[in-house]
Amino acid sequence: MQKGAYPMLERYSRNIPSVSEAEQEALARKRVLVAGCGGLGGCLIEYLARMGVGELTAVDGDVFEPSNLNRQILSREDLLGASKAAAARERARAVNSAVKVRAVDAFLDEHNADGLVQGQDLVLDALDSAAARLILEDACARRGVTIVHGAILGWLAQATVAPPGAGVLHRLYAAPMASPDKTSLPFTPAFCAAIQAAEAVKLLCGRPSALEGKLLVADLRQMDWDLLPI
Repeated sequence: MQKGAYPMLERYSRNIPSVSEAEQEALARKRVLVAGCGGLGGCLIEYLARMGVGELTAVDGDVFEPSNLNRQILSREDLLGASKAAAARERARAVNSAVKVRAVDAFLDEHNADGLVQGQDLVLDALDSAAARLILEDACARRGVTIVHGAILGWLAQATVAPPGAGVLHRLYAAPMASPDKTSLPFTPAFCAAIQAAEAVKLLCGRPSALEGKLLVADLRQMDWDLLPI
């Protein structure tokens, strides 16, 4: 790998040339909001910190409980009862001390959404509430920020990219939902978060997204997935 004006750190050498040196440098200047620090959000924090995204805001008002231990990469037995957002900050710092991480120990709602979204280059939706997702999309529409959405249920995962003002999540979650089955397997969040992180890196590097206007739906039990127009 040739050295340019930007002194490429050895830690990022395996990112090249899948992303260019200029793109790697650009990632260090980007700010990303991760809404939710559970199964999806924990993996997203991990991937973005390792990728070298410059500033992360981790938002979650919840604490770890025993049922999180089967799938949430941030959860540990010694962290039961501890803040998920704080754990995300400490994990990211341990992985990459060059990444600035702000932990927000609060649930995203109509009172704080605009302030959290403001100034972000991208928002990653790792929430588990349809209502919170709609609040997030409205805030992103007002602030002109794109969302990379992901959701899981058991063996199933879905992901899409929602440009500001497109109303994608409002269409996906338009119908009232019954109390959902909360089954969550260890590998499904990692799969979904990997898709989200890949789309996030492309967008942050100025590349087109493969999921804008499309919904990826994957069934890991049947190893079957579709790209649906939305």
